[in-house]
Amino acid sequence: FLIMAEGSNSSSAVLEDSKSEDAVKFKAVWKKNNYDITFSMDSKIAKLKEHIESLTGIPPAMMKLMYKGILKDEQTLREAKVTSGIKMMVVGSTIIDVISVQPPDPSELRRSATEEAASLRENLSESKDHKKIIEKGKPDDVPQGFRYRKEPLPPTPISGVVNKYGAKVRLTFKTEADQLWIATKERTEKIPIGSIRNVLSEPIKGQEDYHIMAIQLGPTENSRYWIYWVPAQYVDAIKDAILGKWQYF
Repeated sequence: FLIMAEGSNSSSAVLEDSKSEDAVKFKAVWKKNNYDITFSMDSKIAKLKEHIESLTGIPPAMMKLMYKGILKDEQTLREAKVTSGIKMMVVGSTIIDVISVQPPDPSELRRSATEEAASLRENLSESKDHKKIIEKGKPDDVPQGFRYRKEPLPPTPISGVVNKYGAKVRLTFKTEADQLWIATKERTEKIPIGSIRNVLSEPIKGQEDYHIMAIQLGPTENSRYWIYWVPAQYVDAIKDAILGKWQYF
């Protein structure tokens, strides 16, 4: 549900494509968080949902935006009559919220196995969605990768890696709490390690000192949290910490 509260925590976000004279500034409100958003009037609501996902972690398929009623994906902000200064309500749950209360459906597990087999036949680095992140180049502050080494997890968080939005991510293993913390500038997800279904990885083509990694939070492919430029020497240690040495090969 949604709580609108004055004085609640505020996060600010500006979409690069919206830095024009024909942009609107408003607040998106989810739970106790207010997000200051600047967005093009001619962008569609579906695009806005993708941006809000990067801030909240709510998948667009599980998100509703409300302003004078429920907004439709095919509408533009102009058509929805969104104006500067308004508050737009965000309703939805993150994948982590859902998997904590909903057991996997057997049919979803079977479909996930089929999707995974198909994805493994395709080089991830050549997939359009992954390629556009990789082509932005290796982050300057990512640790040096070594493809022929296997090292334990470092004593400090793994930083400098990026998610599917190109945002910097910090991975922290809280062994005493049995949690993996995935932190961006806007938010920190505290994931019970026991709830993670799988960890997939593949060397980045032409940059084999680094991997693409997917942390699967739910039963299907859509629940994968993608991370790019993971140093190769830590990949096995990450899998060990999450899955245990006997659960993957």
